[in-house]
Amino acid sequence: MANDLQQRLAQLDSCVVSDALDKLGFSGVAPGVTRLSTDKKLTGRVLTVKLETANGRMAERHLCTAAIEAATPGDIIVVEHHSRADCAGWGGLLSRAALVKKVQGVIVDGLCRDLDEGRDLGFPIFARGVIPSTARGRIIETDFNGPVIVGEVTVRPGDWVIADGSGVVFISAANVEAVLDQAEKLVAREATLLKEIEAGVPVSKVMSRTYEHMTQKE
Repeated sequence: MANDLQQRLAQLDSCVVSDALDKLGFSGVAPGVTRLSTDKKLTGRVLTVKLETANGRMAERHLCTAAIEAATPGDIIVVEHHSRADCAGWGGLLSRAALVKKVQGVIVDGLCRDLDEGRDLGFPIFARGVIPSTARGRIIETDFNGPVIVGEVTVRPGDWVIADGSGVVFISAANVEAVLDQAEKLVAREATLLKEIEAGVPVSKVMSRTYEHMTQKE
């Protein structure tokens, strides 16, 4: 079942999935988190990590290592890291370790570092930006595989995500089949619009007649 969902999601892009969420009245888009290190698309299920300001607390383990060790091939690690904007919540050694575990990529709601290394490795990193400052003494991991907040979206372990050049969109596990069904319908409708445009129908007529109503709730 999961493999079928994965294959269907991989045929889509973040824009049509976002449109499907709009159509169904769900949220899931994480504004401002963008693709930084590769041109690869991520589609799959997530593992979650929460980072917070250390405030003098000592870390029980290095951040994100538990998620990497728990990962199965194809998982995507999602990191909540917005308690501080002066340090990275992901780095090069973590990228290398994640590759060993066949993690697809990482999505950081915050800053990362060692971006050149991630690019050289071909490891997909999505984040809000980059900074060379270390996490040591600044942030610690406070939760692993629990709910996290990315933008304004609550993301839980086992939820789904699609991330590409247009951005990052999360889909709750409970809604994934409905969202995929709707997204596939929208893809088919967009294909019809494209044929009309290529046939010479004025784009203003094509867009006003159908496109503006495609994501209205039913």
